[in-house]
Amino acid sequence: MSTFLADEHFPISSTYLLRALGYEVAAIVEDSPGVKDIEVMARAAQEQRVILTFDRDYGELIYRLRLPTPAGVIHLRFIPATPEEAGQRLSFLLRATSVDGYYTVIDGNQIRQRKLP
Repeated sequence: MSTFLADEHFPISSTYLLRALGYEVAAIVEDSPGVKDIEVMARAAQEQRVILTFDRDYGELIYRLRLPTPAGVIHLRFIPATPEEAGQRLSFLLRATSVDGYYTVIDGNQIRQRKLP
């Protein structure tokens, strides 16, 4: 089972929801607020975690700058109606799809995946 690292802008309510469902989720907002994306990437790569984010900068860090790759990235490209919506949508995704080794984008009702280098 994947382990996750929620970046600073991922809603803490969704982090709590995923934890309640049995997922292991570390949250930047809880243990290292204010760190830069490059530090989040390094931590996720070192701990082999999947990054949960609303930030598209991770794609550039991985594909253009070729920084050490995390276990995966889930990039949410929608505005959640509630703080829990991101966690709810992820729980459905994680039951249906493998995210390890992929840059996964959730855009509206569409899911796209690209293999990580």
